[in-house]
Amino acid sequence: MHEPSAVHSSFTIERVYQASPDRIFAAFAVPETKRRWFAEGKGWELGEFTSDFRVGGRERSRFSFNAGPNPPEGAPPNGTPMGNDTVFLDIVPGRRIVFAYSMSVHDTPFSASLATIELYAKDGSTELVLTEQSAFFENSDGPELREQGWKKLLDQLHEELAR
Repeated sequence: MHEPSAVHSSFTIERVYQASPDRIFAAFAVPETKRRWFAEGKGWELGEFTSDFRVGGRERSRFSFNAGPNPPEGAPPNGTPMGNDTVFLDIVPGRRIVFAYSMSVHDTPFSASLATIELYAKDGSTELVLTEQSAFFENSDGPELREQGWKKLLDQLHEELAR
């Protein structure tokens, strides 16, 4: 029997936000807004962020990790150059975003993912459901850190919506 050359994983995260589906959708669709909560922030030094939010459009970010003197276990060393390249596959305003993305370290891909964001209006708030299916290659962050990363990003989305 062969050792697997990739680790496969899927997870779902559900969050409720006190904002309309359209407002949350805009936080993904408007490049300046998404840059604030998704690409900037503590622990990261952003080098590049571009987004062409449309079906077939691409989003690209280049950044380096910088968590200070005590990075989380399994995280790359401070200063490690990383990248995220996304293609938007399906967009239904106010309801759904489906995208595929790959992540890289030193321009070498370490994972490929398919993610779906679904938005459901619910009693004056919105339930966001994120489902991701991933393949992790050699030297990857792995499923646990990826899910942790998305949880942190969705916390940052909450802060953005409170602005």
